[in-house]
Amino acid sequence: MSTPPQPAQPADQPAQQPQQPQQPQQPAQQPAVPQQPTAYPYPNPQSPPAGAFYAQPTLVGQPAPGQPGQPQPGNPYAQPPGYGLVPPAPPAGGGAGRAVLWAAVGAVVASAAWAAGVFLIGGKGTDADLRGYSAPSNMCSGADYSSFKDEYTENDSSPTHTSLKDKALEESSCSLGLKKSGSSYADAYLTIQLDLHRKTDPAAEFTATWKNYGDSHTGYDVDPVEGIGDEAYLVSQDTTNGSSSGSRYATLAVRDGWVTYTMAYSCYLTSYDEDKDPPALTDVTDWLKTDAKATLKQLQD
Repeated sequence: MSTPPQPAQPADQPAQQPQQPQQPQQPAQQPAVPQQPTAYPYPNPQSPPAGAFYAQPTLVGQPAPGQPGQPQPGNPYAQPPGYGLVPPAPPAGGGAGRAVLWAAVGAVVASAAWAAGVFLIGGKGTDADLRGYSAPSNMCSGADYSSFKDEYTENDSSPTHTSLKDKALEESSCSLGLKKSGSSYADAYLTIQLDLHRKTDPAAEFTATWKNYGDSHTGYDVDPVEGIGDEAYLVSQDTTNGSSSGSRYATLAVRDGWVTYTMAYSCYLTSYDEDKDPPALTDVTDWLKTDAKATLKQLQD
């Protein structure tokens, strides 16, 4: 900002008096401006008294305004070297100034202590408990379902697999048809899915979903399964009643740490189906348990 222009002298100003011997000039006295603590950045928002420019902050180890090393008052935007790197010195004799200074110092110390605590103990973040599992890009080739192959001997020539990799969730799934020898179409279906929860612990929602599955889905049996992961549930339903119609359904849901795994079998019988003798539901649930253990083991290696 440039210095404001000085007003012009009136034309009828009296003639100047003869020059007197020059006396040593005394330095111009600046009006005394009491320093006030402020949280606002330079320049101060308070209006300065007439004839005074914006106050400059006094830095530790720096000369006072007007002395060598300080910017001239005519340029209030010029800042001394190192401005802002050290806190201002407390005003002499000012209790309020000291309070502001020590409050600022305390805040800096507290912030540094908090930052050190976050660095040392990791803050409030919790590492995902993934137990060493990895999600394959192709779950159809990464899962073990060999227990079903004695009953369903034909391979699915075009199984479907999907995968997802995100910082919050990693997922891999597979859907395939199970065919008996001589069948033209799939006689049953198998769906497999692995989820690695990287940001949130799925334990509470997993338990609520599968333990209480029978409350939200009528006609299903829910049984806890021991020896697989941290917790596992077997959900099943058989509506065939020994006839050639109806369905047989079984899902094994497993949680191991922050990893969840599901393996679901389904078979639908109609008069048009070639398969008139599907495996018993007890056999299917045994196959699910055996293959789930084998799959989780190989995905954890």
